[in-house]
Amino acid sequence: MEQANVVIIGGGVVGCAIARALSSCWSDVFVLEALPKIGMGASSRNSGVIHSGLYYPPGSLKARHCVRGNELTYEFCAAHDVPHRKTGKLVVASSATESQELIALMKNGEANGVEGMRIIDRPAIRAREPHVSGYRAIEVPSTGIVGSEELTKAYARVAKDRGANIVTNASVERLEPDRDGIYVVSTAGEIETRCLVNSAGLFADDVAAMLGSPMAANKIYPVRGEYCELVRSKQHLISGLIYPLPHPEGVSLGVHFTKTVWGNVLLGPTALYLDDKNNYERDRESVETFAHGAKLLLPEIEPSDLIPAYSGIRAKLTPPAKHGEKRIADFIIQLDPRFPRVVQLIGIESPGLTSAPSIGEHVSALVTEILA
Repeated sequence: MEQANVVIIGGGVVGCAIARALSSCWSDVFVLEALPKIGMGASSRNSGVIHSGLYYPPGSLKARHCVRGNELTYEFCAAHDVPHRKTGKLVVASSATESQELIALMKNGEANGVEGMRIIDRPAIRAREPHVSGYRAIEVPSTGIVGSEELTKAYARVAKDRGANIVTNASVERLEPDRDGIYVVSTAGEIETRCLVNSAGLFADDVAAMLGSPMAANKIYPVRGEYCELVRSKQHLISGLIYPLPHPEGVSLGVHFTKTVWGNVLLGPTALYLDDKNNYERDRESVETFAHGAKLLLPEIEPSDLIPAYSGIRAKLTPPAKHGEKRIADFIIQLDPRFPRVVQLIGIESPGLTSAPSIGEHVSALVTEILA
């Protein structure tokens, strides 16, 4: 039977970033990914934004890892030729009433250590984005964009170059803990590991339940985010990243415009709670619905300017809220209270892409506690 120091369940961007961090310290690191390729889930079905740390409660893991991850992501992308661009972004208030929320949001970002922000007025918005309508906006210079699929592959490539093993088509079927480690049975074979890292994304609660961990009580609620794309003839309407104020109930950062590293313009994501973690396509939003919501930021947009694009599913830790009730959950990254050789990562949603290298550092320290 194969033996390992560390097995990471989940080959998304966070799992691959953890493998990259661990492979610099430990040999025999394995990543088990259920799908045929790494990063096929939320890691490649997102906006590809390098977030600044503006939105998250001060002192939270999301704030800490986003701010640190922002810096590390730019460094990694530059060092490993990952397509990226530091574009900055605008968070737009549409009225004087919303301006107070804008100021509060900027103060939150400052408390998290986000630097260089400023409030700009309507003429300054128009100077930067001539087709965007807004009363005032926060200009956030540290935000950027990245090729998310390429970023995941780069983390995996560095990990493999250091000796890590990335195994795809490896759906975990059984976990059997004992005093010296965890026995892992997957569709790719059996392996015994001294340390297990649960980075299974949408399915992290299912993996915790398979282990028999009390942390399975942290239920994941799948939330689908859908995107549309501007037709080629209208891509000039947006130059960078344009966000509204975040969703008042905390379920998303709002449907926004993203000019990607490839030059196309995405509009999304929406936020719809699901019963099925694999429901990417059933009952999709119409382009008319997207266009209606987007007109506040981009008045000249019409349904004919949009074509449906992909969708992704977030691993939320909060159930649907009552109207006006705000629910925000932090990342869970900790040693399992019942199984001391297991590191649990549950509820890793946005800003997971940005946070990945910082989460890698965090998990590396926890794994060192286990293996040292």
